[in-house]
Amino acid sequence: MTLIKFVQPATVALATLLLAPTTTLAAVFTTVGLNAGSIKPIVDDFRNTLGSLNPNVPGSFADGRREINWDGVPDGFADPNNLPPDFFNVNSPRGAVFKTPGTSVKVSANVNVGPIEFGTINPTYSSDFATFSAQRLFTAIGSNIVEVNFFVPGSNMPALVDGFGAVFTDVDLPDTTKIDYFDIKGKLLASEFAPAIGGIVPGVPADTSESLSFVGVTFNSAIVARVRITNGNSPLGPNDDPIVSGTDIVVMDDFIYGEPQVAAAVPEPSSGLGLLALGGFGVSRLLKRKKTF
Repeated sequence: MTLIKFVQPATVALATLLLAPTTTLAAVFTTVGLNAGSIKPIVDDFRNTLGSLNPNVPGSFADGRREINWDGVPDGFADPNNLPPDFFNVNSPRGAVFKTPGTSVKVSANVNVGPIEFGTINPTYSSDFATFSAQRLFTAIGSNIVEVNFFVPGSNMPALVDGFGAVFTDVDLPDTTKIDYFDIKGKLLASEFAPAIGGIVPGVPADTSESLSFVGVTFNSAIVARVRITNGNSPLGPNDDPIVSGTDIVVMDDFIYGEPQVAAAVPEPSSGLGLLALGGFGVSRLLKRKKTF
């Protein structure tokens, strides 16, 4: 099978995409920058590809997208307290339920409530991390992995989405922070790394703090039942030290994903795996299949 890439002119960083050649993967969006404004154009491209923003109410809309920016979480469910893993399906219905091999998930505190940006865990983090949408961030505790399972908002009915993307902060090392996309049977559909700041932006060292990265993948139909997000190479706790110890501490900001659709209404995807190397810095890449000979 031949894959054709359409790439807008940009400075490109190497990433790896693992995908099934007969799935309906449509586009990959990645970008990295030193502030929110530098990544916003690509984030907005991803948003526009998914469709208009739907309200945070139970039930599924025919199309569009949902978003989580953490900023409306009550102080009682933010650091130093844990976030209920089903908060964004029950308290604020958006069809997302979190799971981690660690102990819990947590949203950072607001200014005047506690140390910001997980400064309660390590006081250096407040100067390591930045926000895309002020002022809360999100992380797993006791692990650097968090999973998002999709449901019809406000229900326990499994759902599928046609795309998912996330903003990360302080991705220093390449090939550490990534999103894996799975179908309803647990088959890996795609895997995409978030671009690291070091070595991509000219003159910017790998240990530059407060950078922002984005990675998102869209599909031509609602096929994604779950995503697994790997943040850096260590749970929160130690200092971020990519140069000396190789420790890359990463947390998350906005989640953006397609409207959750009832899983039973979506056809089963075909099988098969292929490997494709792609790049991305401030660029969206459209993939189209050509006839197999």
